[in-house]
Amino acid sequence: MLSSAAALSAQDRTSSLSPTKIGHLRQQAEELEGVFLNTLMKEMFSSLKSDQSAMGGGFGEETWRGMQAEQLADAMARAGGIGIADAILPDLIALQEAAQNTTRIPGAT
Repeated sequence: MLSSAAALSAQDRTSSLSPTKIGHLRQQAEELEGVFLNTLMKEMFSSLKSDQSAMGGGFGEETWRGMQAEQLADAMARAGGIGIADAILPDLIALQEAAQNTTRIPGAT
């Protein structure tokens, strides 16, 4: 995946939003992608059946698998994810610009 600076699309560069605001929106998009990946990993691990003698089973194994899913999802997100953040960032920018434009009423004091 591209770095945050390189991943900015033409829309990002011509946006009326500040670079700080765009960076904040990118962070939110990446966090959402991380949540999705975490959910995906947890579902993947929940479908695995383990041998009682291999992992011990029970609550300890469930807890460990949950933590492993979180770590894998975090590593995937840090490595660039699967493109969800890049796909939704332009929509987040457009929504933020629309909200910004509706709060500015010409001629209002």
